[in-house]
Amino acid sequence: MDLGLTGRVFIVTGASAGLGFASAQALVDDGAKVVICSRTPARIEAAVAALGAGNARGLALDLADPDAADRLVAEATAAYERLDGAILSVGGPPGGQAKDIDDQQWRVSFETVFLGPLRVARAVLDSGEGKAVTFVLSSSVKSPVAGLGISNALRPGLAGAAKSMAEEYGPTGGRVTMVLPGRLDTDRIKEPRLPGGLLPHGYRGPRRRWSDPQLVTPGPAPPLPARFDDSTGSHQDWLMPGGPWNCVRYRWA
Repeated sequence: MDLGLTGRVFIVTGASAGLGFASAQALVDDGAKVVICSRTPARIEAAVAALGAGNARGLALDLADPDAADRLVAEATAAYERLDGAILSVGGPPGGQAKDIDDQQWRVSFETVFLGPLRVARAVLDSGEGKAVTFVLSSSVKSPVAGLGISNALRPGLAGAAKSMAEEYGPTGGRVTMVLPGRLDTDRIKEPRLPGGLLPHGYRGPRRRWSDPQLVTPGPAPPLPARFDDSTGSHQDWLMPGGPWNCVRYRWA
């Protein structure tokens, strides 16, 4: 299926591993160019090498940095002379129960998980008409995940912001969508949980396995091309496979 991505340019955050990297790979495979970022220089260099230096540019940066969003947009326009949109994937915040997490960790996570992606979305959508942004959030938007107190609080809030932005940018051609992954077979799922959290050997859905990120990446990609002009966050969210959420659901207003 030709998604109309050839020659288009997208920013992909959190793209050195997991669903972020799989999304960048899917875009490149369909003919797009990407500007990717993550916090670790060695990992982002390896990701660029895997994607192909002719297809990707990489920046090592932290989305908590107020200048990160402008740097990403500037890199895309300087390297490829255009920017069509972004896939905003952010690594999960530290696990733990909401009652046990101290104030400092809440503040740090707010900057990284909530405000950082929001700044990138604004920068991309403000860079010109017709841009498309997809937030990669979590099934915790629908139902809390035990042991992930920060994620349970911040991701639903970011979903609300995304829906608001869809209404605000829609009249000028901006499109904002969300995907809500369940538990995927990434490094994140292998991390030990604190007491009271879910362990990797817990429920894995009807097929008794975690979903492969490479197999679910079409979720973020379809809302981006121009042919999906009417796809926007106030009308649509994409609930992706993983764990108990073994379906893709399209919800229309």
